[in-house]
Amino acid sequence: MTGLDRAAKEVILDDGSRESYDKLLIATGSHTFFPPIKNMAGSPNMIGFRNIDDIEVLKEVAKTKKNIVVLGSGLVGIDCATGFLELGVKVVLCDFAGWLLNKQLDPEAAKAYIDAFAARGVEQHYGVGVNEVQINDDHEITAVVLSDGTVIPCDFFVVTAGVRSNVEFLQDSGLELSRTGLVYDETGKTNDPDIYGAGDVSGLSPIWPVAVKEGMIAAANMAGVKEKMTDFFASKSTMRFLDISTMSLGNVNPDPADESIKVETYRKGDVYKKIVHKDGKIIGALLQGDLAYGGVLQQMIARQIDVRKVKKPLFDIDYSDFFHIRDNSYEFYYD
Repeated sequence: MTGLDRAAKEVILDDGSRESYDKLLIATGSHTFFPPIKNMAGSPNMIGFRNIDDIEVLKEVAKTKKNIVVLGSGLVGIDCATGFLELGVKVVLCDFAGWLLNKQLDPEAAKAYIDAFAARGVEQHYGVGVNEVQINDDHEITAVVLSDGTVIPCDFFVVTAGVRSNVEFLQDSGLELSRTGLVYDETGKTNDPDIYGAGDVSGLSPIWPVAVKEGMIAAANMAGVKEKMTDFFASKSTMRFLDISTMSLGNVNPDPADESIKVETYRKGDVYKKIVHKDGKIIGALLQGDLAYGGVLQQMIARQIDVRKVKKPLFDIDYSDFFHIRDNSYEFYYD
């Protein structure tokens, strides 16, 4: 699809032909973002990690290349690094962010993975950018130069530094676009009542399950069945890397200057729990090492319980407590 004619209610295809629509769902996804790093463009030993085809390439790369540098330590970057560990190559992770998985984890939860990767021999550099790559006469990357001056030998460079929504064909359509992508509400509807959006095209749905649910919600509304993303969080994921399980929900790194936000944490050995709430509503949570509390957490979110009125420590709540809720105030009481 190369264009959209809203007045005629037609989409314009690559060959110039047009297809009409009554309702339109835009789920064009996203593409790998390649930062403008000096000398990198056109290098034959560099790739963006995005799909199954890329995995096949990287499996072949591991047979001949031994020094792999992965730019970006989000979910895709960490998944890539973990895969390489099983293939017997040296992996270096680097990211401009201060810690890995910085959108899903806080520094304390991230440390568990940082230590585990270090124990497996992964070299890690956080809080630094890539200034340039050094190349040979064949334009192959031989080293990566970080912003702090560190030079890292590199046989193959993998870019997982984020994605950009595929909305270029919508620039002159009149549909509302944000800095990240297509704008739509909790029903999937855009500023055009006959056009809906779902998935990566918004730039706000970083994982597949959220994108799938958005597609289901949009499809229902397009068919006349009213549905909303009532339990939608911009970031929601459950992960397991190097035998460490973590669930991340919503905003786990709130602004410390916002006095209306309260943070409660629990630590016992390898188990770490964190709940972030504002005006009594949970806006973020982390569970690491033991995800059993996730069911209780989902109950609190689904029932919109005002956690300020919970008289018991939040992390001591179990399922039996949900039989003792006063309807008028959602206040827990105990005999």
